[in-house]
Amino acid sequence: MKSFIFIVAAFFISLPLLADEGMWLPHLLKLVNEEDMQAKGLKITAEDIYSINQSSLKDAIVSLNGGSCTAEMISPEGLMLTNHHCAYDVIQTHSSVTNDYIKDGFWAMSNSEELKNDNLSATFLISIENETDRFTKALNDNMTETQRGEKISEISKTIVEEQADSTTHTARVKSFFGGNDFYLLVFETFKDVRLVGAPPSSIGNFGGDTDNWMWPRHTGDFSLLRVYTAPDGSPARYAIENIPYKPKHHLPVQLDGVENEDYTMIMGYPGRTKRYLTSFGVKEALELTNSAIVNIRSKKLDIMKAGMNADEKVKIQYASKYAKTSNYWKYYIGQSKGLKRMNVYKKKLSIEDEFTSWIKRSDSLVQEKYTSVLGNIETAYLDNKRIAVNRIYLNEAIFQGSEIMSFAYTMQNRIKSLPKDKKEKAIALKKLKKIAKEFYKDYNPEVDQELFSAMLEGYYYNVPKSQHAPVFKKIENQLFGFKKLDFDYYAKMVFRKSFFSSSDRCLDFLKNPTKNLVNRDPAYTTMNSIYNKYLEDVYPKRKEIRDIMKKENRLFIQGLREMDTSKKYYPDANSTMRLTYGNVGDYKPGEAIVYDYFTTIRGVIEKEDATNDEFVVHPRLKELYAIGDYGKYADSNGMLRVNFISNNDITGGNSGSPVINAWGEIIGTAFDGNWEAMSGDITFESQIQRTISVDIRYILFIIDKFAGASYLLEEMTIAQSRKNKEVKVVTENLE
Repeated sequence: MKSFIFIVAAFFISLPLLADEGMWLPHLLKLVNEEDMQAKGLKITAEDIYSINQSSLKDAIVSLNGGSCTAEMISPEGLMLTNHHCAYDVIQTHSSVTNDYIKDGFWAMSNSEELKNDNLSATFLISIENETDRFTKALNDNMTETQRGEKISEISKTIVEEQADSTTHTARVKSFFGGNDFYLLVFETFKDVRLVGAPPSSIGNFGGDTDNWMWPRHTGDFSLLRVYTAPDGSPARYAIENIPYKPKHHLPVQLDGVENEDYTMIMGYPGRTKRYLTSFGVKEALELTNSAIVNIRSKKLDIMKAGMNADEKVKIQYASKYAKTSNYWKYYIGQSKGLKRMNVYKKKLSIEDEFTSWIKRSDSLVQEKYTSVLGNIETAYLDNKRIAVNRIYLNEAIFQGSEIMSFAYTMQNRIKSLPKDKKEKAIALKKLKKIAKEFYKDYNPEVDQELFSAMLEGYYYNVPKSQHAPVFKKIENQLFGFKKLDFDYYAKMVFRKSFFSSSDRCLDFLKNPTKNLVNRDPAYTTMNSIYNKYLEDVYPKRKEIRDIMKKENRLFIQGLREMDTSKKYYPDANSTMRLTYGNVGDYKPGEAIVYDYFTTIRGVIEKEDATNDEFVVHPRLKELYAIGDYGKYADSNGMLRVNFISNNDITGGNSGSPVINAWGEIIGTAFDGNWEAMSGDITFESQIQRTISVDIRYILFIIDKFAGASYLLEEMTIAQSRKNKEVKVVTENLE
């Protein structure tokens, strides 16, 4: 590993940095955090957490499917734990009306019963190295953002090529701190990942949309997967002869549970935070972005829900789509409320005032470099306001709205690229037919036609008319004497004529597809008209604005680090491995309200509502509750705990991350944040921000007592109880 010098600096909203705040880079823990972590209760070393010379906790942490979620190894036989909602696509893909694994759950009672997945991967971090010096020597402030980007790509390519060898490792360079620092990350990815077990949605998604982002919570949000390798242990695609992966490290399971103020760590792959967003960005989120996204998604959810309620098949087809849309629909509602409640805009103004004061009292070099930064950012946001709605509606209502448009656009690109050679063309068409069959498995034309009409109507009435595509003139010309545009009529026409409105029509078209035919398809021409208008009129301006924001935000962050070099500093999340440490803890979300730090199975029963899909309690779970024998999974009072909260600093991408105790043992699986702190991606709220996790004992109880899949527990390692403070660090297998 290359040696490097790393200067740690910090600045964060003028408040003392708390142990529970921060998404820390694991390879810097020894230098930056170890002393503080051990003072807070950590019983192992930074080397035990991250090491390239020996097995460590990092070797048990998995980036699931490219970073959409996190998972962790919990056995020496490749068994992997993550959230139920992280495996939802997989569960839904294998489901049908006759085998509804979403509703009924799925449990493989042997390795041979585990279900393969074509598009699921497990990635392990091998190492991280600081390469910042190589970039800073080649970059300068006189470059345009285009020139800077090209140089960064050039250096990154060289660094990655230097890593090329005969191993199965891959490498990638990523930027940190707004593009001021650069790190080389080396990974190993396995693509044979099979579904082992998932509880029914009445456990895995108990509470549904109502309880999403809320505490108290009573959700068994977990699922089990298994990673497989070629017989020689190398990554390989699915094959019968593949064997379970032998991880370098797997997490021992601790059945002691947690108590208030217990030390906790979470390792995983948080997606994106904006902790250094300026006041101008906060203002845009509050006044424009969040409300627009919520309005669009509300309409999509209403349409999907109506279709799902009317047909059991549609309910399965759209289960995952609905869940994904709903999750961040509610998130943006909560974020706006949190930003207002916590006066985040004023806090950001305070930072900027301090930044401005520092510049004024600094030397001429600092003044020359940073004086115009905030003014340039403000101007860029003002310019962006003129085109932001267009971009939001393009993303939410067009790209992620009606599926027929995006699918038609994708197929057009593939069809125009078909090879001329007859044999090669036949192979390519076979792949296209496979893609089509996979798409239509989870597609309903009636639901999508409603989405098509509603999303176009929303775009028309919200995006400035000067930015409208020619297709809207066509829709206007079909008024037929009515004062209001009839988007339903246009949608019916498109779906009647399009090759892509049904599986049968598409597959028939793919027998002999031509570029000219697809270019005239009304679903494609609608999409193409809107996207081309954006590319011609909006994108150039947006690129110019984004280049300004990128440069000025980079300088802003660089200036903050120079302004105060005495504090510890962590970068925004960017889907790379991070560690956060803190404590289990209750909290007070408001006046006269106190929330305890755990929930129990009793709360599940109390919430039962047989008339509401979100709160149905499975009969088997009610039976087990009535018996009341929770065995080794019970707490000291004989009760079965379900969820608990801690003040660890997480965000999207951390779903499925292990909650780890002071000895490096898994005690739970993180799956959510709390409603009161939805502004947490922008500013950490030390008093109320909480991570919601499934207690590992509830997970094992469901596997063992509910599902009867106790054979899975036999391959796990159960850590010896630590209730006796004299206990040594040893483990034993479950009997």
